[in-house]
Amino acid sequence: MGSIKKYVAEFIGTMVLVIVGCGTAMTVGCDAAIGSGYILTAFAFGLAIVALAYSVGNVSGCHINPAVSVAFWVNGDLGTKDLCGYLCSQVLGAIAGAGILKGVFALGDIKDMTGAIGSNGLAGVGGNIAAGLIVECILTFIFILAILGVTSKKANHGNVVGLVIGLTLVLVHILGIGLTGTSVNPARSFGPALITAIAGNSTPITDVWVFIVGPLAGALLAAVAYRFLAGEPEEEKKD
Repeated sequence: MGSIKKYVAEFIGTMVLVIVGCGTAMTVGCDAAIGSGYILTAFAFGLAIVALAYSVGNVSGCHINPAVSVAFWVNGDLGTKDLCGYLCSQVLGAIAGAGILKGVFALGDIKDMTGAIGSNGLAGVGGNIAAGLIVECILTFIFILAILGVTSKKANHGNVVGLVIGLTLVLVHILGIGLTGTSVNPARSFGPALITAIAGNSTPITDVWVFIVGPLAGALLAAVAYRFLAGEPEEEKKD
């Protein structure tokens, strides 16, 4: 039952993240000429993480992101069984969140300012796939490195963890929104892209692999870098 609760928490958390984050982007838009849209969307994603960290965090750790789960798995803090459960729950949660947004906006006849349920794209980098991969890799590296650092100290648990992680997500969104829409989360990208494709727009789903590969590569690099940086020097071990 414990594992089921974790998976349900990850499903709910990822669904809420997509509804709040992508929903804000759909409402205010992310046009470069209107900077407030950038800031509102960045804070929507970050504050959603803060709220979720202090609600479902005590159940599942509030990963709500495959990149986070993979990083914890690489560092030995998440078992393979739970990794699979978390990934499935996160993807399904993102799809559910995107589906809810699509339904609400359709029922209310509300204009989607992003045109694709807040899907990520490569327009900001001129359609260049390599640039998109690099941006997502770097932004995810920064995000995951902060998560691994702040969660490594038990004294931080229940105190500043959620706030630090949420603000770091705001940080990477402020830079990344104008470039790729900021994914750093494969589930968050896949859900809206899939629902958009079902609705008849195949462009987001065509490019979605960039927002899966880039964040996962960044997560792996962050996990390896953190293990190196935080590892105890050999001479200290001998003492």
